[in-house]
Amino acid sequence: MISVNTLHKLLGTEPDNTSRIEKLVSTLGGIVSIFLIAEISYRVTGASGASLIVPSMGASAVLLFAVPHGKLSQPWALFGGHGISAVIGVLCYQLVPDTFLAAGLAVGLAIGAMHLANCIHPPGGATALAAVIGGPAIHSLGYSYLLSPIMLNCLVIFSVAVFFNGFFPWRRYPSSLMVFAKSPGIESRNTQARLDRKHIEQAMEDMDLIVDVTTDDLQRLFALTREYAEQDCIDCDSIELGHYYTNGKHGSRWSVRKIIDEHRSSDPQHDMVVYRVVEGHGLRSSSSCTREEFSQWASHEVFPMRDKKLPGE
Repeated sequence: MISVNTLHKLLGTEPDNTSRIEKLVSTLGGIVSIFLIAEISYRVTGASGASLIVPSMGASAVLLFAVPHGKLSQPWALFGGHGISAVIGVLCYQLVPDTFLAAGLAVGLAIGAMHLANCIHPPGGATALAAVIGGPAIHSLGYSYLLSPIMLNCLVIFSVAVFFNGFFPWRRYPSSLMVFAKSPGIESRNTQARLDRKHIEQAMEDMDLIVDVTTDDLQRLFALTREYAEQDCIDCDSIELGHYYTNGKHGSRWSVRKIIDEHRSSDPQHDMVVYRVVEGHGLRSSSSCTREEFSQWASHEVFPMRDKKLPGE
């Protein structure tokens, strides 16, 4: 009899730690993005059907709104993946008489080209395939298929993703707009805990592995995992002046505080910290509490991304 653990491994399932608010935001993002793609594309082109919006945009919506920080969701992957695949799809349709062979070549060559251009975007395969089997409405477009609907659709969904995700400070798009990192990564003050980027890249090369996570995010993930393994909560003595801390919540409860002043005392009741909210709930407000109360609020320390202006400062 197959055990539960074996069944999980066979099916590739893992525990889902995503919050309900995150799932709701992803759902709303998909609804808004596809609606606006169809609405704007119709008003710009007056087209309908497949020449208005390609089905592969539904898959792109999953990436940009369910996994906005993923490597395969970033702007170059979106525009490069769809654009390259669209050109290859049209070429295969026009040059290969056999539809089945043309379809196979379109998808396969699109995958290879996206690999070479470092812009793998899974929906690109569907974009290439649609150029071959999309019917007369698509075939009649020729290479203008690249501009409309493909690039027009990409531009709309990209704009919606930037604007929509901007309402939720813990999930900015593209990922370069994130203000805070959960781990110092390359700039870690703890050199023993630091994992060099080149070592991660070498490990991925040895495994011949492609993951939908940037190398920087992997670096921060490993460092943060090590930090959690070393301590389950923030100790009062580790709270330092000028440092940033988050409560680790999701949705409207999420916030980041910076310690802007402190009044140390041997008496826990009088050992105070003064903080300012620099991101999330209560933005730009300031208050004070005991160091012990702050450590109970804080989930972990966070680190400003380089060259990022903090909203609350």
